[in-house]
Amino acid sequence: MKRSFVSMLMLCTLSFADSMGGLLFHGNCVTCHYELQEKSAPSMMEVRKRYLQAFPQKKEFVKYLSEWVHKPSKEHSIMLDAIQKHGLMPQLAYEKDVLEEIAAYIYETDFTKTHEGFSTH
Repeated sequence: MKRSFVSMLMLCTLSFADSMGGLLFHGNCVTCHYELQEKSAPSMMEVRKRYLQAFPQKKEFVKYLSEWVHKPSKEHSIMLDAIQKHGLMPQLAYEKDVLEEIAAYIYETDFTKTHEGFSTH
């Protein structure tokens, strides 16, 4: 009994760790960045597409996106058209490791397909 409880706890922890980026993304980013629609900010589908074009390797994608969100600047943006249309993203008070979790989730998620936390808004 004790062994099965520990195994169940480990599985739940691993499952939670796998979805941490998704939880952080859906709890924060979708306020402005809808997955498929452009409203007050570019859609996350468009953000992902542009960053994948510029940084196809996950390590560079995560590094650049998380650094830019940590300290947004027009000079280092790869989406100047979005800044012209929506303005510069405000600087948010998130730790770098949280932004890296979110950026990894964005890299791994095809927003055009059903996925964890999928919403049609």
